[in-house]
Amino acid sequence: MPTATLFLSGFVGLSLTVQIAISMLVLWRYRRQTLRQPATEHPALTVLRPVCGVEPGLARTLESTFTGRADEYEVIFCVAKPDDPAIPVIRDLIAARPSVCARLLVGEDRISDNPKLNNLAKGWTQARHGWIVMIDSNVLLPPDYMQTLFATWRDDTGLVTSPPVGITPVGLWANVEAAFLNTYHARWQLASDALGNGFAQGKVLFWRRDMLEAAGGLALLGRHLAEDVASTKIVRAAGLKVRVVPALFPQPLGQRQAREVWQRQVRWARVRRDGFPTLFAAEILSGGAAPALALTVLILSGVVSWLTLPVFAVVWYGAEWIVAARAGWSASAGQIGSWVLRDLLIPAIWIVSFGSRGFDWRGNQMRPIADPAVATQGPQ
Repeated sequence: MPTATLFLSGFVGLSLTVQIAISMLVLWRYRRQTLRQPATEHPALTVLRPVCGVEPGLARTLESTFTGRADEYEVIFCVAKPDDPAIPVIRDLIAARPSVCARLLVGEDRISDNPKLNNLAKGWTQARHGWIVMIDSNVLLPPDYMQTLFATWRDDTGLVTSPPVGITPVGLWANVEAAFLNTYHARWQLASDALGNGFAQGKVLFWRRDMLEAAGGLALLGRHLAEDVASTKIVRAAGLKVRVVPALFPQPLGQRQAREVWQRQVRWARVRRDGFPTLFAAEILSGGAAPALALTVLILSGVVSWLTLPVFAVVWYGAEWIVAARAGWSASAGQIGSWVLRDLLIPAIWIVSFGSRGFDWRGNQMRPIADPAVATQGPQ
C-alpha cells in the first residue's frame, strides 16, 4: 500500500479515535462527577460583573447574580464610562434588592491594555472578601452558582471556571455560535478537565484573592491577549489546577449575524495562537473537515467505498450528539447541520488567524506584549 494511502488511512482512523475518546471522557465525567457538599456556612464572596453597553437580555443575566445562596456575599457591577446605557438597568436591579450588599462602580483604572481588566480593577480593589468571582455580563447564572463554585474547589485548586453553554439560539448563525461554544470548545475543555488538565475561560474566573495577589495581582492577567490564557498559566506556574464546574453556566444567544460570529471566532483563535502556540498548530485538524477530506481522497483513489463517508459522518457527529443530549445542550437535527458548517469554518478560521497577532475589541487594539513583565507594570 502506498505511503500516502497509509498516512491518510491512519489520519482518518486516529481522528475518529480522538473524537470518540474525548466524547467518552466527557460522558465519564458527567457520570462520575458529584458535587461535594459544601459547609453549612459558605465563605464570604465578592461577585464582580463587568458591564459595557446594553446587550439583549442584559437585565435577565445581571438579575441572576442575586440568586446566589452564599451566606454572605456582595455584588459589584463595574462600568467604565459614566454615560453607559447599562447604568439605569443596574441601578434598578440594585434598588429592587435593598437587602443585598450591591454597588455600582463607574470609572476605569488602566492597569493593562485589556479594557475588561481596566474596568474590573476598581471592583477588585474595593472588594471586601477574600474569595472573588469575575463573571461576564452575558452569563446567566443558575440559582446555586455560588454553591457550585465553592463545591468545585479542592485543596489543589487555584481557579474555578466555567466555559459558556450557548442557549436559546435564534437563526442559522446563532446555532453556529452554539456549535462552537458547546460541542466544540466546551466538549474539549471538559475532556481536558477530566484528565486533570483544566484551563480557564474568561467568562467565569473564581479566585482566592490572596493567591492571585501573591502571583502579581490583577494586572498580571493582562500579559496575554486574554485573561483566560494568563489565568491558566498563573495557576499552573503555582503548581495548582484549574477546575471546571460540573454543570456549565449558560449564555443566552438570541440572534447572531455571520460577520460577528466570524470575527469572534477569529479573535478567540488568535488568543489561543498567542497563548498556546504548540496546541494551536494542530487545531486545523480538530474538526471533522480534515478527516472527511482525507477520506474523500481515499474514496476517489478507489481505496474505500463511498459508503464509508456516511458511516464516518454518523460516527463523528453521533459522538457529539450523545454528549449534547447527556449534557442537556441543543441536539436537534438543525443543530447537527450547524456542527457541519462549524467544521467547514475551522480550517478557514485557523488560516485567517495568522493574518495578524492581535485584533480590535470594542474599539481597543489588542496586541501581544513582547515582554510579559511589562504587563505587570501597566502602561507608562
